Amino acid sequence: MQRQVLYPLGGFVLLLVGLYVLRDVLLPFVAGAALAYLLDPVADRLQRLGLGRLGATILILTVFVLLLGLVLIIAVPLAVQQVVKFAEQVPGYVARLQALMAEHGGPLIREFGGEEALGQIQRSLGDLLGQGANWVTTFMRSIWSGSQAVISVLSIFVVTPVVAFYLLVDWDRMIATIDGWVPPRHRETVRRLAREMDRAVSGFVRGQTTVCIFLGVFYASGLALLGLNFGVLIGLFAGLISFIPYVGSLTGLLLSVGVALVQFLPDWSMVLATLGIFFVGQFIEGNILSPKLVGASAGLHPVWVMFALLAFGSLFGFLGLLLAVPMAAIIGVLTRFAILRYQASPIYMGEPPSVPGSPPEIMILPVTKKADV
Repeated sequence: MQRQVLYPLGGFVLLLVGLYVLRDVLLPFVAGAALAYLLDPVADRLQRLGLGRLGATILILTVFVLLLGLVLIIAVPLAVQQVVKFAEQVPGYVARLQALMAEHGGPLIREFGGEEALGQIQRSLGDLLGQGANWVTTFMRSIWSGSQAVISVLSIFVVTPVVAFYLLVDWDRMIATIDGWVPPRHRETVRRLAREMDRAVSGFVRGQTTVCIFLGVFYASGLALLGLNFGVLIGLFAGLISFIPYVGSLTGLLLSVGVALVQFLPDWSMVLATLGIFFVGQFIEGNILSPKLVGASAGLHPVWVMFALLAFGSLFGFLGLLLAVPMAAIIGVLTRFAILRYQASPIYMGEPPSVPGSPPEIMILPVTKKADV
């Protein structure tokens, strides 16, 4: 029993060590494997329609590369232009927010805390915004430098499609080969665990991707219709980072409300309308999209997902962001399996170990009344 536990545990530890040592060169290979994993159901469906595996792979990857290239050509220049303009105006927005606080909340703050309290709150607001910007910058810099992003991004466009092509063509064959490596007496258990891992990963990734796309379009469209400055950029950004539960919507809410206060005051109705867009988006996500698209089958708690994304992102850079959810799902499935085995073991049940030569214990059943006839 100890060997059965130590071997998988040792293999998992070696996997993490290998990922950490080779993190600078693994990004295109992991991205290719992730792409092949996500597109394998599409290839299987095309096979059932009569198309060969090779033809299905070529068709899928060709369409994917064309769509990705189109998005990069159109969206990236516009996004970069908007980000540069927004970064240039952030100091002005911060100064304006401090002035608005002094103008509208100044009398109340002076009444309870005096002039010194008002100055302290303004300084605290500036420090808080500065620390938030520094944290985002530091985190993004760790992802950039930790994965050698210049080389990695270039290699993604060259190596990733090739890796995804070969893996997608041989996906079913590789799964059958790995299945043959498992000892026959443990094969059913390993298959069941693999199915649970696949259900958790696919349920979260595919469902959450759809949720992120919907939220990004919804927020961007709503803020643009309100006429909010940089509304499209803020909305798309909020939707993009919504794969981190609650973080995307909260970040977008704070950014949009801050811009709305500077832009629309004293018209509070527009500020309330900005709040309403995010409240409606959260209602749709929490009550309609997430239950239908992600569902309980993913088995990943939002706090666990946030911790995994931050931890793996800090350790492995951008590579860690790709690996965070699969690793969190694998750890979650194995942990639940270990807990079930523990609860079924004599250690948890309190059964004394049997000693050779000792007489068997007599089980005393409770006395029950005879049923009435």
